[in-house]
Amino acid sequence: MKALFKPKPKTPADLVRQTRDLLILADRGTDTKESKREEKMMELSKLIRDLKSVLYGDSESEPVSEACTQLTQEFFRENTLRLLITCLPKLNLETRKDATQVVANLQRQQVQSRLIACDYLEKNIDLMDTLIAGYENTDLALHYGAMLRECIRHQSVARYVLESEHMKKFFDFIQLPNFDIASDAAATFKELLTRHKSTVSEFLSKNYDWFFAEYNSKLLESTNYITRRQAVKLLGDILLDRSNSAVMTRYVSSRDNLRILMNLLRESSKSIQIEAFHVFKLFAANQNKPPDIVSILVTNRSKLLRLFADFKTEKEDEQFEADKALVVKEIAALEPK
Repeated sequence: MKALFKPKPKTPADLVRQTRDLLILADRGTDTKESKREEKMMELSKLIRDLKSVLYGDSESEPVSEACTQLTQEFFRENTLRLLITCLPKLNLETRKDATQVVANLQRQQVQSRLIACDYLEKNIDLMDTLIAGYENTDLALHYGAMLRECIRHQSVARYVLESEHMKKFFDFIQLPNFDIASDAAATFKELLTRHKSTVSEFLSKNYDWFFAEYNSKLLESTNYITRRQAVKLLGDILLDRSNSAVMTRYVSSRDNLRILMNLLRESSKSIQIEAFHVFKLFAANQNKPPDIVSILVTNRSKLLRLFADFKTEKEDEQFEADKALVVKEIAALEPK
């Protein structure tokens, strides 16, 4: 008999609606009995796990695109994303992980060739403020950080973060004492400064002075080895990107920047030296060097040529050797202006 009355399997839209109802309850925090509350939270955990299964598939089946579309449409039809982000602190660790994966996946789901997550976030852009503030909370930082990186895949969302006051906070987040959180913030910072070329170029041009003052003093001159290594590598990625050529020309015309890079070239760490070289070569290759740059390079010529004579990468690297030969040639040929 039981088989006759089996409950109908829940549709993806049902799953979202039931999740939303329970999130509303969790958000209100109404005075229900402890046992009842726990039961509801367990039910919510299961629903979020089911949402994840629809979007990612499971051990037995691949995700079905029609089901993913239904789920995505229902999810963004109302404020489910806001509720999920707001209620994340009330969920247990495993459910937070599932919720993070659900939010990540939804950023990539297309409905009729549109990323409807992007449309939703543009209208609810203040959610980025919540996600970024998560770096100040040890329990939530890695979950909110992962969500944030997926949301800034949308150019308009990345632009909001770049143009906000939050950008200044990343220089401190990257230096947080908790290694995992600092690394997560560094990954988000890198994504913000490399993914959307035209937006990044515009941001760096408009905010050049304060941004590179912070970048130099807090990251390149940090006392933390990992911070310095990541920062000099990212600086190379930024300056060597063609879309940032105007910013690069400005950066390599500054004697203070040259001094910092020459100090990094003297580091005991081989990996920092190599990354610093990739930025230093831009100073050397600049055909319109200002007189004070020429003066510093001429004054330090013999030290630099000695350094480069023994300068090698771990593995043979023809491009590196060619770049080094060019730098040596440029420095050797310099005449004081």
